[in-house]
Amino acid sequence: MSEDQSPQFERGTDGPKVIVVGVDGSDSSLRAAAYAGGLARRQRALLAVVYIQPVLAAGAALGVPVAGTTDEIAEGLIAEIRAAAERVKDIFDVRWEFHTFHGDPYSGLVAAADDLKADAVVVGASEQAGHRIVGSVAVRLVKAGRWPVTVVP
Repeated sequence: MSEDQSPQFERGTDGPKVIVVGVDGSDSSLRAAAYAGGLARRQRALLAVVYIQPVLAAGAALGVPVAGTTDEIAEGLIAEIRAAAERVKDIFDVRWEFHTFHGDPYSGLVAAADDLKADAVVVGASEQAGHRIVGSVAVRLVKAGRWPVTVVP
């Protein structure tokens, strides 16, 4: 490589440095967070825990306090993750951050993975029956083909 050529950044070549996990409070997303935490610990990667706050324009138009409700969910998730991290702090050392993005789950996770320069994305399997027909967030992330995606049942 000559001096006028700069090295090109390549994600994941030496193992993941940033692992993004999507959480929404569902059992499968919390299992995904636990799995991603183990990956982050073994790889010495940063675990970026991401909650996507839904944008519910229809609910807001009807006077439903949507922002307050989703803020409460985010605060509850942060408290739960902090408590879990505190329980294992003497056994496991995992670097983690919590991020909140707005939007639909797929677009929000794509934005999060791009913004955080994710090397891998971990999500829980969808628990909604309709996703078998329309396609789940996990399937859409896999089809995007931009990161390795792990789907935790």
